Amino acid sequence: MSVPTVSKVLNGRADVAPATRRRVEEALERHQYRRRRPGAPPDGAGLVDLVFHQLGSTWSMEIIRGVERAAAAARTSVILSELGGEHRPPRTWLETTLARPPVGVLLVASQLTETQQRRLVSRAIPFVVIDTDGDTPADVPTVGSDNWNGGLAATRHLVELGHRRIAAIGGPSDMLCSRARLDGYRSALETAGIDVDPGLVDAGNFYVEAGYAATRRLLDRADRPTAIFAGSDMQAMGVLRAAQELGLRVPADLSVVGYDDLPIARWTSPALTTVRQPLTEMASAATRIVLDLAAGVRPEVTRVNLATELIVRESTAPPP
Repeated sequence: MSVPTVSKVLNGRADVAPATRRRVEEALERHQYRRRRPGAPPDGAGLVDLVFHQLGSTWSMEIIRGVERAAAAARTSVILSELGGEHRPPRTWLETTLARPPVGVLLVASQLTETQQRRLVSRAIPFVVIDTDGDTPADVPTVGSDNWNGGLAATRHLVELGHRRIAAIGGPSDMLCSRARLDGYRSALETAGIDVDPGLVDAGNFYVEAGYAATRRLLDRADRPTAIFAGSDMQAMGVLRAAQELGLRVPADLSVVGYDDLPIARWTSPALTTVRQPLTEMASAATRIVLDLAAGVRPEVTRVNLATELIVRESTAPPP
């Protein structure tokens, strides 16, 4: 390769053939070459790449709002990438990112492969994971919230109201946050001396349709639950719709607890009892960390786990 060609790849220029870029990147990785960190970009320069496994919900907007708030304070712009529901970025995303390149990458409920991590590190592009979908290596900065305690608080609230048949609708089983919320739910029941009935635990994907479908199945049982803990506010809205169609009153006949405390939760009818997950704060914290790393500053804390809080509104009451 000529020196100018290698220089173009090193500097992220777009006018390099994909096959040539791959050969240069492979050689850089093979020789463990690390580019010099450029230091903090000047005011108004630089991009942060915000990568979602899937867009399209109010939940996503809360994350975007938090990232944009912190990035704007640093006079940095934000670009969005979506992975089509996958939790691992494809090679095409990596090649596009390296050709740009951003000052840092924020991954929402996604993770990089070891090879992808090495390639970003070799280009001095820091990355932070928000609301990780699984266990991340100790050296990867992450920002999340206490999902286990959130599930515990939601279920304990229902137990204290007197409910004993409490159902749960989780999220995708391959996401750590979903598993942690269900673990908190089980712990609350076990602590109260209530047997966990596997038939009262259903799976969803955090979206309205999944909450609706799971609720129809749960309420079709002869021994239907008197309360449902939904793994997201969006799923909780599906619960409310299914209950209404079946002629059940919330909370007189069925209590419902959501998760996230999205702005819409206070506008449902009845207003939704939910677990507040500090989404905007999580996103802002992750953005500040990635910008510090981009500037060559090592943050004091790179593993952040923010507290959750139960917000009691109108959708829960003692069982009938």
